[in-house]
Amino acid sequence: MGKKGKKEKKGRGAEKTAAKMEKKASKRSRKEETLLYNELYVYNIKKDTWTKVDIPSPPPRRCAHQTVVVPQGGGQLWVFGGEFASPDGEQFYHYKDLWVLHLATKTWEQVRSAGGPSGRSGHRMVAWKRQLILFGGFHESTRDYIYYNDVHSFNLDTFVWSKLSPSGTGPTPRSGCQMSVTPQGSIVIYGGYSKQRVKKDVDRGTQHSDMFLLKPEDGGEGKWTWNRISPSGVKPTPRSGFSVTMTPNHQVLLFGGVCDKEEEESLEGVFFNDLYFYDASRNRWFLGQLKGPKSEKRKRRRGKAEEPQGTSEPEPLEVVREVVAEDGTVVTIKQVIPTPGPTGRPPPEEEDGAVEAGPRVEPCPRSSAMLAIKHGLLYVYGGMFEAGDRQVTLNDLYCLDLHKMEEWKALVEMDPETQEWLEETDSEEDNSSAEGADGGDEDQDEDSGEEEEGEAH
Repeated sequence: MGKKGKKEKKGRGAEKTAAKMEKKASKRSRKEETLLYNELYVYNIKKDTWTKVDIPSPPPRRCAHQTVVVPQGGGQLWVFGGEFASPDGEQFYHYKDLWVLHLATKTWEQVRSAGGPSGRSGHRMVAWKRQLILFGGFHESTRDYIYYNDVHSFNLDTFVWSKLSPSGTGPTPRSGCQMSVTPQGSIVIYGGYSKQRVKKDVDRGTQHSDMFLLKPEDGGEGKWTWNRISPSGVKPTPRSGFSVTMTPNHQVLLFGGVCDKEEEESLEGVFFNDLYFYDASRNRWFLGQLKGPKSEKRKRRRGKAEEPQGTSEPEPLEVVREVVAEDGTVVTIKQVIPTPGPTGRPPPEEEDGAVEAGPRVEPCPRSSAMLAIKHGLLYVYGGMFEAGDRQVTLNDLYCLDLHKMEEWKALVEMDPETQEWLEETDSEEDNSSAEGADGGDEDQDEDSGEEEEGEAH
């Protein structure tokens, strides 16, 4: 590259950094508010209702933490880490505290145990036998940031933390990855996000798409080995902030996520609402493709007999939705649904001359959604997506029958009247108090400074 090309590239980098700084300054001038919660809700499947459960002395408000449910003691919900930001963003820090909710007695307890992981968010945690295993995450302050690839275990019998030192070459530091336990007793790590400083005030983000297996060594108590694996099948595109859960047939289900694409002078997130399945026994990915309702399938069979089969592939379907905020702002969500391709599973019967009954019901593209499976039904709640400079939090609820794989059902649709915006552009109140952040003071790393973007990774 000639001198002129180098100067132009350097100039574009400086413009990009200046644009990011200007964007942050603009947010501060608009009195951005970030609201965090420590509320507990229970969803009754039969009654189709949400109920708020008030339990004394809960953990302080936070986000980007991890929770794990175990059967011990009549059922326990364990919570570790996460981050806090005051409404005005002037206070921001990461937690390193550990809490347990005793489901049988409905009581919170803070478990104080030395030697645990440092304060962080965006990490991942799973239950493995009678232990909690934690991997990765990040810590960010006004001065610097760091991503982790360390592994810690917490013994549910002795309440003791241990730092593991697996042999072999493991994943590079990252957050927002997949962490799941295989039926064979190993732990899978896939994807995630990290960034590194290439020079002063210039960062470069990386969307990881590699996959690793953390395997316990035979006969070695507390000894583990890293192995990089290359699964076959239809793999998810690079992303982070996706959600995972385990299906009844012991496959990993992956939903949604975001891929941050860096343009010359901007950082734009592309959000997903697709489904993938990972079969650890075959080390293979499958694309989760819906078959459509039965009535539509019968139409397709009749259409097949009546009309000749075409040779050209159907065009992708473009769906445009509009959401109206309380301040009158109209946010347009455009989603392109790709033409179904090879999935590694038997495809549903295709149609010629089939007519769609109407707009497809499905969750909009998002990251950081919550997943749960009960009685073979997948439930997807909330999450967030970006629309321009706005970050929108969702409160909708969808379910999908994993046995039929026909269509999504909207249980609670997104209500614009109660829409939560992570940015308040016309706020007249400057609530800078850190109310609700009390508690857990001994187990937090505090930094004073503005809240950074990308915390959901």
